[in-house]
Amino acid sequence: MSENDIQEVVVKGLTFDPVTNVPIVILKETGGKRVLPIWIGVFEANAIALEMERVETPRPMTHDLFNNFFSVVDSRMVRVVVDNLMDNTFYATIYLESKGGELKLDSRPSDAIALALRAKSPIFVTEEVMSQAQSFEMDKDIGDKEDWKEWLERITPEDFGRYRS
Repeated sequence: MSENDIQEVVVKGLTFDPVTNVPIVILKETGGKRVLPIWIGVFEANAIALEMERVETPRPMTHDLFNNFFSVVDSRMVRVVVDNLMDNTFYATIYLESKGGELKLDSRPSDAIALALRAKSPIFVTEEVMSQAQSFEMDKDIGDKEDWKEWLERITPEDFGRYRS
């Protein structure tokens, strides 16, 4: 996979599908205008939200535990890639660096994103998934947190298709 085949993205926010009340994580292409929504589970949305809001829990949550485990076994998360979309379900790979070389872990994108946020690792989406999925371009660049919050509250199910993590 070459660098031209993947696009770096950032987590721009979480919202809820107004019809099903299912959480959606919004990924935005770095340096671009495309936005990719991924429907995720409630627990994964909570894990992402806790890290985005920098909430410290009294004990490690599952994603914190995995991040700590990687460190203990002398591995480092180097990136996450959302690399497949089959039957309306996204797939991701977590890439770790260890003394033995590069390791790959199959993952749900929601878990991979929650881990990447904790490890401060970059998140990528393959060009094929971006093209295949119901990504869309933003008319204008939304800069601050309040503008994103407003945009997230206005989106409708018709704005994009339904895909699961």
